Amino acid sequence: MFSKSKIHEPGPKADGDKPKAPEASSAPARTSSEHMSNAAPRPKPSPSVLSTDLTVTGNIKTTGDIQIEGTVEGDIRAHLLTVGESATIKGEIMADDVVVNGRVVGRVRGLKVRLTSTARVEGDIIHKTIAIESGAHFEGSVQRQDDPLQNGQGTPKLAPPTAEAAPAPAATTEKK
Repeated sequence: MFSKSKIHEPGPKADGDKPKAPEASSAPARTSSEHMSNAAPRPKPSPSVLSTDLTVTGNIKTTGDIQIEGTVEGDIRAHLLTVGESATIKGEIMADDVVVNGRVVGRVRGLKVRLTSTARVEGDIIHKTIAIESGAHFEGSVQRQDDPLQNGQGTPKLAPPTAEAAPAPAATTEKK
């Protein structure tokens, strides 16, 4: 019975209890930490917001969500990118999810791309799925790809056919 109170009551009653109590409490604390670390990714952080009075010259890269309300002159990489109605982006956009309410001048790459009725896009869109609402203005081409984010370096996909074609002339040269 005395040993049960040591385990359940970590409060120091004697000097012998102090070393045993932290050991007993540290094991459950680790278990709690493991449960917390599993629960930690669940809450989604709020998106970063660039306000209407902000102008950014340069590239923006994040693994999180971002909402642009101001002006960006540069490329943007994000998980979820929302272009606000008052926003203007001059550069390439690459995100898992792209929602355009404002103006984009440049290429748009995304797994899911959505142009709302207030969108103004001047540039190509490379997507896996796309939705264009009535009223959206779009000038450019649309291309569907299974993985538009990795095809940013479209050259590697073209390289294998070129590499296969290159050995053939080399073989012909060796025969001569």
